Amino acid sequence: MPSSLNSLPQSKYYDVAIVGGGMVGAALALALARGQEKQHQPLRIVVFEAVVLPVEDSQPLQPSFDARSTAIALGSRHLLETLGVWQDLAADACPISKIQVSDRGHPGAARLDATNEQVPALGYVLENRRLGQTLLQALQSYAEVTFCCPAEVVAAEAISGGMRIEYQYEGKSHCCDSRLLVVADGGRSGLCQQLQLDRQTLPYQQSALIANLSLDRPHQQVAYERFTTEGPMALLPLTDDAQGRPRSALVWSVPLAETDEWLAIDDTEFLRRLQRQFGYRAGRFITLGERYAYPLQRVLAAEQVRSGLAVLGNAAHALHPVAGQGFNLALRGAMVLAQEVLHAQAEQREIGSLETLLGFQAQLRWDQTKTVGFSDQITKLFSNPHSAQVMARNMGLLGLELIAPLKHAFAQSAMGLDIPLPRLER
Repeated sequence: MPSSLNSLPQSKYYDVAIVGGGMVGAALALALARGQEKQHQPLRIVVFEAVVLPVEDSQPLQPSFDARSTAIALGSRHLLETLGVWQDLAADACPISKIQVSDRGHPGAARLDATNEQVPALGYVLENRRLGQTLLQALQSYAEVTFCCPAEVVAAEAISGGMRIEYQYEGKSHCCDSRLLVVADGGRSGLCQQLQLDRQTLPYQQSALIANLSLDRPHQQVAYERFTTEGPMALLPLTDDAQGRPRSALVWSVPLAETDEWLAIDDTEFLRRLQRQFGYRAGRFITLGERYAYPLQRVLAAEQVRSGLAVLGNAAHALHPVAGQGFNLALRGAMVLAQEVLHAQAEQREIGSLETLLGFQAQLRWDQTKTVGFSDQITKLFSNPHSAQVMARNMGLLGLELIAPLKHAFAQSAMGLDIPLPRLER
C-alpha cells in the first residue's frame, strides 16, 4: 500500500500516465487497477495532480472534490459497483425517486417516477468530496498505482512507443515516459493547449450558482428541474444534515453579468429571490450554505485521441449542468477507455496504438453526440423567450408527460441505460 498520495515517482517509465487526479482520473486509475488483478504483469500507472489530494476531511479541497454535489445516474451506480466503491458510498447517496420538470409561468410539465420505471431509483445525489475521497482511498490498496502531487505537467511530446512527459515537482523539472498518456485535467486543460488539440468552446454567458440549503419539510427524494426567467435551476435531494434537517443542492444558471450581485447579497435576500422564482412546491427554504459560482461553457474536443494519447472528462467535453449528465458521460468514457486498454493488454496488443484508441473513440461517439447535443439544445430552447419557442417547449413537456413510450425512452436515457455499459472483463 502506498504510504502517501503525495510523492515523487521513482520510475522513469510507465504503461499509463494520467494527468488529473480528480474524480475522472481517479476512476480511470481504479478501473485499470481492478481490471488487471489477475494478470501476472500489471500495468504500471502514474497519476499527476497539481494540488494535494484530500484523503482526510480536514485537507483542502481539490477542484474536482469541492463542495458541489453530483447527480449519479442509475447506470453510473452500476459502474461504481464494478469499481467496488458503491457499498462505501451508498449510505451518503440520496436516491432520486421522482423528477419534476416545469417551465415557470407556463403549463408544460413532466414527471418521472422510479416506480413506473421499475428501478430502485432514477439516480442518486452525492457530494463530490465524499465520492472523491472514496475513490482515492480505494486506490491506496494498489501498489502499481503511483501518485505524484502536487505536480504540474507542463509539456508532453510523442516518442517512439508512447509519450514523454515533463512535469514540475517541488520546483524542479522531471520527466518520464509512458505508453499511454491520458489527459483528464479539466475544462481549462493547459496540456490540451500545449499539445494543440482542437477544442471547440461555446460560452453560454451564464454562471452556475451552487449552494446547499435546508428545507422546512422532507424532500421525499424528489428532484426538480425548473426553467425560470433568470435561468434554469435544479434542486436535488441530499441526505439530511447532522441535525437531521432536510437538505437539497441548488444548481442555478444565472446571467454571467449578474453573478457578482447574486454572490454579494445576503442569505435572506438570496433565499427570498430564489423562493419567488422556484415557488413552494418543495416547501420553504430555511438556511443557505456557502455559495459558489463558475462560468458555463460548452467544450468539445474534435481531436480526442492520437497515437499514445487520449483525452477524458471535461478536457474532452464540458456540458451545461441543466441535465446533470456531465460526470455520468465522463465516467462512461473512463470505463470504456479502461475496457479497451485492458483488452489490448490481455491480447498483447499495444495499449497506446491508434487502432486501440480509435476503438475507444468509436464506442463513445454516439454517447457524446447525444448527451452533449441534448444538454446544449435544451439550454438554448428554454433560454429563448420568443413565443413560438415557449409554445414548442411546453408542447414538448406535455407530450413527454402524456406519451408513455416517449417518457420511458427519455427516462432510460436520463438513467444512462439506453447504451451498453462498458465491462472490464471479456
